[in-house]
Amino acid sequence: MNNALAAAAAGFGTGLSLIVAIGAQNAFVLRQGVRRDAVLAVVGICALSDAVLIALGVGGVGALVVAWPGALTAVGWIGGAFLLGYGALAARRVFRPAGALRPDGGYGDGGAGSRRRAVLTCLALTWLNPHVYLDTVFLLGSVAADRGPLRWDFGLGAALASLAWFAALGFGARHLGRFLASPRAWRVLDGLVAAVMIALGVSLIAGS
Repeated sequence: MNNALAAAAAGFGTGLSLIVAIGAQNAFVLRQGVRRDAVLAVVGICALSDAVLIALGVGGVGALVVAWPGALTAVGWIGGAFLLGYGALAARRVFRPAGALRPDGGYGDGGAGSRRRAVLTCLALTWLNPHVYLDTVFLLGSVAADRGPLRWDFGLGAALASLAWFAALGFGARHLGRFLASPRAWRVLDGLVAAVMIALGVSLIAGS
């Protein structure tokens, strides 16, 4: 039992070390959290996607990922183009901020269309990033393999780290709303999001 807990704790720490970084997915979750827009859906998609990818890695699918460099190149081009497009939209909001403070404290229309856009964007940011496959499937899978029969405990710890991080980021970000009550503050946030998205988009295309 102690060995299983130790493996899970190691997986939790390794998972956090890979997830807690400035990236397109984290920037999007942060923005949705501040807006209080489809936060539960976005957090759920990110955590569930990571759990699936971690399970694939622990199950030994990592070798297939590195065996198909052409597939990763295609994902890099598509993902890079998507990030550049999203970054351009965020940059546009810097000069043309949209959305007013809603009664519930969120921003934007908050309707079904907004939730649908958030879900589709989150899915694209998660599954069109080749680094997700290399880090989560290959790297975590390789580290988990060294745990032998405890590899699934390691994977469980990594999946719990993902859930804890995205829940904290998404639901904790709402407390930043009071600091973003002015259009100028939202322009700064959108400017940061645009910079992250565009920089990552360029790096994905350049590395493909």
